[in-house]
Amino acid sequence: MRGLLPSILILFFMNCIGQDNTILNIGHRGAMGHETENTIASIQKALELNVDMIEIDVFKISSGEIVVFHDEKIDRLTNGSGAIENMNLEALKNLTVKGNHKIPLLIEVLDVIDHKVPLNIELKGPGTSEGVHEIINSYIKNRGWRLDDFLISSFNWQELKEMRAIDKDIEIAVLTESNPLDAIAIAEELDAVAINPNYKRLTKGNVSKIRSHGFKIFTWTVNDAEQISKMKSIGVDGIFTNYPERVK
Repeated sequence: MRGLLPSILILFFMNCIGQDNTILNIGHRGAMGHETENTIASIQKALELNVDMIEIDVFKISSGEIVVFHDEKIDRLTNGSGAIENMNLEALKNLTVKGNHKIPLLIEVLDVIDHKVPLNIELKGPGTSEGVHEIINSYIKNRGWRLDDFLISSFNWQELKEMRAIDKDIEIAVLTESNPLDAIAIAEELDAVAINPNYKRLTKGNVSKIRSHGFKIFTWTVNDAEQISKMKSIGVDGIFTNYPERVK
């Protein structure tokens, strides 16, 4: 485990010295409580609401592009049907997302954020790590982004292993829906900076245990004011939320 705090958090916590209950306010799929998730409009809304970080989901489609979308199938959110990974770019451009939006490419989302805040990229499908890493490198070299502007997460731990094999320095967070203590071993193996658990699985005890191993805790997805307050009280470091204005 690295001896220093992950660099995407250093400046944030330095700026907040002396403030109580300071946590990262992370816009979940942008600000999906206000705009359709993972759309450009949702990303823009999250920026308007002054989030500390934005989280998105990505798949690799059949023509090779990395697109921003959450579900394995397009049925719930678009006027089409079938697996997102089977789409090519031409077919994807012809889809309409609820709210009259389009499915954006990862590069389009990066252009909108323009390194104003760090970006948590969740790898949804297999084979995403290489393409995502190529894009990250391009934006670091050509668009003014830094490596510490990115946090890579996934429930697919094998995909995280592949990302770590590609890049020994990129910051990784281990997503888990089960007992968060079970993610400690893989987080140590990956030299991760954080474990991202379901808030319903967190207690003051297991938060303390995870932190004792040197990991940050970014919990998802907390929208209720009472639960937001509870997460703050037990010591999490960040909250994914559909309503960033509720995390103060």
